[in-house]
Amino acid sequence: MKRLLQLIITAGLLSACSYDEGLDLLQLTVRLVYPENTVQPYEGARVELRSIGRDAVFVDSTDAQGVARFTVTPGIYEASTSSQFLDSAGATWWRYNFNGVRSMIVVSADSLNSIDIELKSSRKRVVH
Repeated sequence: MKRLLQLIITAGLLSACSYDEGLDLLQLTVRLVYPENTVQPYEGARVELRSIGRDAVFVDSTDAQGVARFTVTPGIYEASTSSQFLDSAGATWWRYNFNGVRSMIVVSADSLNSIDIELKSSRKRVVH
């Protein structure tokens, strides 16, 4: 009888301590917003996504609309970008440097999971 009672208690405790071991993966969209009078969004700008507290780094590049897409677990992230673009369309060529960062991005099933990064830029004339 004592052994049966121990088995019932153990089974009850094991079932009460069970949890969902599935790993949730969520989509995060990062759109780069370029300053006025610089360039239009372009394909290939590198975007890094760093998980705060977990030492994980994800890297993607933008599509032609300036959007990078990540598939990550819920958490808090920081997104950053640093890129160069050579504008050789006119008679005067310009090299643009773009930088931007966005911190404390909360990725969860309850959030929008789409952010914009406002870029800062500098430009230098290229002599050719």
